Amino acid sequence: MLVQQILGSKTSQEMFWVKPSSSVADAAKVMSDNRIGTVVVSSDGAALTGILSERDIVREIGKRGPECLSDTVETMMTSKITTCTTRDNADSVLSMMTEGRFRHLPVMDGDAMIGLISIGDVVKARLSELSMEKDALEGMIKGY
Repeated sequence: MLVQQILGSKTSQEMFWVKPSSSVADAAKVMSDNRIGTVVVSSDGAALTGILSERDIVREIGKRGPECLSDTVETMMTSKITTCTTRDNADSVLSMMTEGRFRHLPVMDGDAMIGLISIGDVVKARLSELSMEKDALEGMIKGY
């Protein structure tokens, strides 16, 4: 299964983003309000500057306490971002996410971000694919 198919199967294509100058507290509110684990960091909503995850925030709160929530997003975001394209397959994307120990992956078309997939999206798509393969094999064995 390709990333393009995974993107197409998502119920929502909406990507939430914050500016690098936004406070971490504002980014956390966007995540909380939308029940998501990551926000894209972008100056204009199109160019990818970084990613800020709930894990990034919790780690920093653990180190410094809640005062870090007043910091700007750019001080806490991950700026070295692994990305994929619509032509990548689910297995390679799962490997990237597992090896890199991250749960969200921007999908790029050249320099433009066209989507964001989570490890949950990939696992759901892969399980669906395995179920279809199982059904097809059962059908072949049973003769229908």
